[in-house]
Amino acid sequence: STSKKLFIFSLFSSILSFSSISCHNHHHHHPLDPLTPSEFSLIRNIVRHSYPDSNQNQNQNLTFQYVGLDEPDKPAILSWLSKSNHTSTKTPPRRAFVITRLHKQTHEIVVDLSTQSIVSDQVYHGHGYPLLTLEEQTAAIELALTYPPFIESVVNKRGLNISDVVCSSFSVGWFGEEKSSRILKILCFYIDGTVNLYVRPLEGITVVVNIDEMKITEYYDRFRVPVPKAEGTEYRASKQKPPFGPRLNGAAIVQTDGPGFKIDGHTIRWANWAFHLGFDSRAGPIISLASIYDLEKGAFRRVLYRGYVSELYVPYMDPTEEWYYKTFFDLGEFGFGLCAVSLKPLADCPANAVFMDGYYAGQDGKPAHIPNVFCIFEQYAGNVMWRHTETAIPGEVIREVRPEVSLVVRMVSTVGNYDYIIDWEFKPSGSVKVGVGLSGVLEVKGVSYTDTDQIKEDVHGTLLAENTVGVYHDHFLTYHLDLDVDGDANSFVKSNLEMKRVTDNSSPRKSYWTVVSETAKTESDARIQLGLKAAELLVVNPNKKTMVGNLVGYKLIPGSVAGPLLSEDDYPQIRGAFTKYNIWVTPYNKSEKWAGGLYADQSRGDDTLAIWSLRNREIDNKDIVLWYTMGFHHVPCQEDFPVMPTLSGGFELRPTNFFERNPVFKTKPPSRVHWPNCTTKT
Repeated sequence: STSKKLFIFSLFSSILSFSSISCHNHHHHHPLDPLTPSEFSLIRNIVRHSYPDSNQNQNQNLTFQYVGLDEPDKPAILSWLSKSNHTSTKTPPRRAFVITRLHKQTHEIVVDLSTQSIVSDQVYHGHGYPLLTLEEQTAAIELALTYPPFIESVVNKRGLNISDVVCSSFSVGWFGEEKSSRILKILCFYIDGTVNLYVRPLEGITVVVNIDEMKITEYYDRFRVPVPKAEGTEYRASKQKPPFGPRLNGAAIVQTDGPGFKIDGHTIRWANWAFHLGFDSRAGPIISLASIYDLEKGAFRRVLYRGYVSELYVPYMDPTEEWYYKTFFDLGEFGFGLCAVSLKPLADCPANAVFMDGYYAGQDGKPAHIPNVFCIFEQYAGNVMWRHTETAIPGEVIREVRPEVSLVVRMVSTVGNYDYIIDWEFKPSGSVKVGVGLSGVLEVKGVSYTDTDQIKEDVHGTLLAENTVGVYHDHFLTYHLDLDVDGDANSFVKSNLEMKRVTDNSSPRKSYWTVVSETAKTESDARIQLGLKAAELLVVNPNKKTMVGNLVGYKLIPGSVAGPLLSEDDYPQIRGAFTKYNIWVTPYNKSEKWAGGLYADQSRGDDTLAIWSLRNREIDNKDIVLWYTMGFHHVPCQEDFPVMPTLSGGFELRPTNFFERNPVFKTKPPSRVHWPNCTTKT
């Protein structure tokens, strides 16, 4: 009915207005808030003024490769938090970490925003290059499209229309070269008849661009195979013709009392949770200071100091000349935040979602805006929080059920062809579920084959359609999880489940399992390849016990247990050595953020988590960081084509003797929403 639609619309408008009010009505910075547009402009001015020459000479242009918050030291944050009145407490100094390129050198600069000065400026002389900017990738692509030999290859050799060619930029990795320069490979695609460019590669053509010089340094047109056909690959809804897929009915989520959460700046409070949500051009979403209210203790208790995706390593499994180098480090080369996309209301996120914007510095240092980069919503998915039906009491049937409601923070990053849906889900039970969904378009190789019967050698993938092979590859997402379970002094405990035999006839049973716990003393004790033996993986606070004497803790319930299958001496695996173990535990170190190293582009594996951890530092009863790698081995199949239905993975951080008992034991079911002019049957 019209009144119902108006009611929903007014509710939706009130939610949207709530989000705009709550996200921007704050004058006091939280020390972990991401940099604001005005701060990006200020940083740009401070840095540019320190290099007066660079503004004149075009060839020596100063470029901003990364600008992010240089977060205050942890003790300073914890001290600030412990003071109840933040308005009168002096906020820790506000600083930015900036990576620039100037005169073909990489500079690491720390800018103090409170004093508007440069604290330090050092030239980086090590291996690897900084994050690629969107602008330099675009410039490299434009070079390729106007290059005469390329036009000759497209128009004369292949008979294609140059105006229907689009290109994309690819990082080149490192394969033992002594010397390296900042280069990208440009590969191109054909969009005549479809916007689904990645499934129509111009196989055989490679343009190599030196992005410091912005010149084409090499060009190859090695062979020709048919361009896969456009028919049936167009994915826009407006272009589809019947018959259509299965019909799905719509459903509305209505919250008559408005959202159940409050956003104050970047701090989100919901049910028994409070946490801070930041945006970073490299990491994307950063969850900080997550703590949960304990009813019995009457206080918030700390769980997660900081959590984010640290690296995403995607090696392809085709060793041929055109493909061997495709071993991507999506965060360190391309930036998860730089590639983040504006979410589509009512599709990416439900009607009750509230949106937040993200900002980053462009190559010129000016602020760039990604509207609706995050959505936050309460999820009513029809799940059950807890239940029990009791029929053993004569004459009674007891049925108690509590519906599940959780809070989800979502971002989507589209790194070229792949879309990654990143979720952080908070449950009233104290669990944090971290999810990733893989969708988008497969990276495919053009081939001459039209039927599997024609294939006699290894084509390193699956024939998905005529002339189209989906190449085998992996996705490894490495999460940085700085758990502070009820405080920052924590230990990592492996509770191994071990089979014991009954040998003395004391039981009719011949075996059982029991828990044998070991506390990791140093880093080497905590490296784990999952799936080899049964174990509970716990981060405990050795200084805090429950009333009955158990150590307070959280456990990691892993999702996928996939690990790398490349040889350890293979160059991509030297760079990606941090994936060798699914679990690493390190002592907290502010500088150890990026598992693949600060400079991932053409890195040589000398600044990875695997290298830091060789120091074998003490981790017992220390402030520790848990690193978890979730892997996917992807053997493409025809259902993944022409666009891939979402493949989901994830893991859970779950309270383990953290509370005295079930924290949602006394949770009341959500109030029932009464629709206007509707009756409910129960």
